[in-house]
Amino acid sequence: MPTRKKATSTKKASTKKAGATAATGPVPPYGEAIRGAVARGDVQEMKDVAANAKKWVSDVQAALKQLDTAVKKTRKR
Repeated sequence: MPTRKKATSTKKASTKKAGATAATGPVPPYGEAIRGAVARGDVQEMKDVAANAKKWVSDVQAALKQLDTAVKKTRKR
């Protein structure tokens, strides 16, 4: 019986994994990431997502403060 040839694809394999969680790397604190952690009910994941979201918010607030300062300096010129 003849053997079948394997189908070859020119598409690149995706690096995204279905069902990936925050444990795989930084995840912006989008509502979906937060709601997903809650829905899965994993307390450690929820704590991790909350900590990441709090840090992200803090970083954004600091960046906005720098931006406001730069805008004020520019207006004085």
